[in-house]
Amino acid sequence: MPTRILLEGRPGVGKTTAVRRLAALLRTREAVGFTTEEIRQAGTRVGFALETLSGRRSVLAHRDFPGPTRVGRYGVDLSVMERLALPSLRPAAAPGRLVLIDELGRMELAWAPFRDAVRALFDSAAGDIVATVQARPDPFTDALKQRPDVEVVHLTPANRDDMPEALAARLERRAP
Repeated sequence: MPTRILLEGRPGVGKTTAVRRLAALLRTREAVGFTTEEIRQAGTRVGFALETLSGRRSVLAHRDFPGPTRVGRYGVDLSVMERLALPSLRPAAAPGRLVLIDELGRMELAWAPFRDAVRALFDSAAGDIVATVQARPDPFTDALKQRPDVEVVHLTPANRDDMPEALAARLERRAP
């Protein structure tokens, strides 16, 4: 049975750092997917970038982007989800692949085709999945958290430094 892990944590706890470290620690597993990170100017957050594990990067959301899709004070460029996020998940159907998704948040989930792709990944038998989610309630991620095949791991300041190594060791043991 494939491994399904949701790394749940409050904003700023280190979810993105944990996923990036996990990807770097993998030796026998090929990972696909993406991470996101804040864009800062003069110490102030102004947006978010999305970067695939293969190195393609684009600005996903920014205060200066127009609508119509807005999350809080950020305009979201959903074409980034279409051009980068979705294609980064397509190779996941290959046996033995590990899918890393950072994150299943409001900006990423604003696009229905992405939600559908994530749902299909979780429903498939191919590959393992590690995805980050916020601790705050959300209908989509709450439904994933309730699945019997999903393990929710709470990332905290106390465990965030050791978690990537523990997950890497566990996932490497599952390598085909």
